[in-house]
Amino acid sequence: MRLYGLRAITIALMLSASVSYAADLQQCVDIALRQNPDIKASEAQIEQAQAALTQAKGGRWPKLTASVTGTRTNDALNAFGLKLEQRGATFNDFGAGQFTGPSALGVAPTNLNYPGTVTNYNTRLELQIPLYNGGLISGYIDQAHSFVKAAQSGDRAARQQVVFRVIQAYQGVHAAQSYVKVAEQAVATAEAFVKTTRNLMNQGIVVRSDLLFAEVNLSDMKVKLEEAKRAEAAAMDQLHLLLGMSLDEPLEIGPDYLPGPVKGNIVQLQNDAAAINPGINALRSQIAAAKDGVNVARADLYPHFNAVVRQDWNAPTLQQTAPSYTLAGVLSWQVLDFGVIKGAVGRAEAARMELEAKLKAAEDGVRFHVADAWRGAQEAESRVNARTDAVAQAEEAERLIAKRYENGVTTMVEVMAAETQLDKARADQVAARYQLTVQRSALLLAVGKLDGGQL
Repeated sequence: MRLYGLRAITIALMLSASVSYAADLQQCVDIALRQNPDIKASEAQIEQAQAALTQAKGGRWPKLTASVTGTRTNDALNAFGLKLEQRGATFNDFGAGQFTGPSALGVAPTNLNYPGTVTNYNTRLELQIPLYNGGLISGYIDQAHSFVKAAQSGDRAARQQVVFRVIQAYQGVHAAQSYVKVAEQAVATAEAFVKTTRNLMNQGIVVRSDLLFAEVNLSDMKVKLEEAKRAEAAAMDQLHLLLGMSLDEPLEIGPDYLPGPVKGNIVQLQNDAAAINPGINALRSQIAAAKDGVNVARADLYPHFNAVVRQDWNAPTLQQTAPSYTLAGVLSWQVLDFGVIKGAVGRAEAARMELEAKLKAAEDGVRFHVADAWRGAQEAESRVNARTDAVAQAEEAERLIAKRYENGVTTMVEVMAAETQLDKARADQVAARYQLTVQRSALLLAVGKLDGGQL
């Protein structure tokens, strides 16, 4: 994380200069991993999970609560009780002055039934000690641990997805620039043909229609060049957006990128993906958390036993007088709840089974993606080799036909066909190289080995 941040800060400072800076793929990835909102969201999820773990661990320790409660009442029961708590009750509070003997037993004492207003300030320190809760606390802690692991795996998955998108955008710019070069070569060739055709027409070797064809072809090539330049600008804008940069910030990309072949056959790579793919591991951690959730729900099936230690002070003013203490052990066991706990356990079990089904589907899906990307990479590699040979052959064919045209032994139609074939071969070569990069990167992504720090 520190290495990513240092790289990102360095390139951000360079990009802030007025001159353009050449950022290679590694630097682009570092910026994206620092600024991309998906990464920020996954980092926040890790922080949430770690905070929940801290909260769950705190549940196993005693809790000390301090409180001050002010009360003012003339309620008969509460007023007498507050006087007792203040150690201030007297015989007169029982209406002793109205007791004149056995004949007064039926008299309702006024002081007891209609007390004056009593003010009390209760200062309390209470220590609650969890002793046994049916595995509730340990279940919450285990569940929080599993959620932390799930969030960490999810963060790795999000980072690899961002790396893949940066590679696509970065190589998309390179591909667009290559298309521009192809279009520029086509324009240069078309201009040369116009010049050659004009000379041949002046010599009476070709007719004026050939010159018109050559000029029309040149116009078409210029239009294609403008289209290629617009595509290059759009690709660069897309890279800017992915890096979190404004579109007017100066940026020149560095060298072309082509990952090496991924070692291993399909079965080996599929097994690797099932073991280390971060998305799969995130699901496994979620399943572990769901199992812990079942244990949490089952905790209510067992008795709970907790202790309470309390110290109180009661006085008519804010002072610590009339101290008292309370020691208590509380044993509770929910004997009958008409299926509430059973329903909670069943729901937790169902949630676990749902995640297990999703894991099975995800494992099957990642095996498919690995096989598809592996075949795609093999096909793309063969296509690159074939397109490279095709460019060499098309260049030689175009050279020979141009020579024949200069000697007046072929037609403009054949020249245009050769030029078109060469342009197509060059464009196909660019597309094939781009697809090879994307397919190899997609294979690394599916396996879970697309490391943004080692490109």
